[in-house]
Formats: sequence, C-alpha cells, structure tokens
Amino acid sequence: QVTLVESGGGLVQAGGSLTVSCAASGRTFSTYVMGWFRQVPGKEREFVSTISTNGGITNYADSVKGRFTISRDNAKNTVYLQMNSLKPGDTAVYYCAARQMATSRRSVEYAYWGRGTQVTVSN
Repeated sequence: QVTLVESGGGLVQAGGSLTVSCAASGRTFSTYVMGWFRQVPGKEREFVSTISTNGGITNYADSVKGRFTISRDNAKNTVYLQMNSLKPGDTAVYYCAARQMATSRRSVEYAYWGRGTQVTVSN
C-alpha cells in the first residue's frame, strides 16, 4: 500500500511555469507506475501524464504534450510534474496516482490516489 501527498500547487499567470510534486510513503515506491490526472468541477477526471517504474517510459495527454514533463526520483519517493507555458485551461485540481504493472491512461486502473493540489492559471 502507498500513501500519496501532492504539493506545489498555486496561482500562476498564463505563460508561466509551476512544478507540482507527489511524495509517497513506503519502501516500494519504485515498484509503482505513477500518473498525474486533473479535474475541474463538473467534469470527469482527465489523464495528464504517466511514468513507468524506472522512468524510462512516459506518456502525455495531447493537450499537455510539449509543455509538461513528468519525472520521478525513486530515492526520494517522489514524482514531479513540471508545467510550462501554462494556459487558463490548465486550471484544475491535480492528483497523483499509483498503480502496479504497466503505465495506463485510465484513472480506474489506478489503485492509490492523493488528495490533490489546486493549480490556477490566470489571464
């Protein structure tokens, strides 16, 4: 089992950058595939990015490709999402999630979730 805690959200102007982090508990972090999802009120949770256990495989939603970068530090039990060229449409609560086995874009396939961190992008 793993507990996830996101941090680093905040208010940023359009065109700016922000990095959100997700710290995981436990000694088996390196065995989990990690994902980032986001959600705005009234909409379904949306896939943002995922990274394999060793960081060798990453995937991104088309809407963030080229602007966002996912990475992980297994020694620190932490996964990061660096967000550049932010747009107002990126405003959402960002959640990290963990699963075992292969990377996935499907939120239902992730067993563990953090509580989220709010990212707000202003015009």
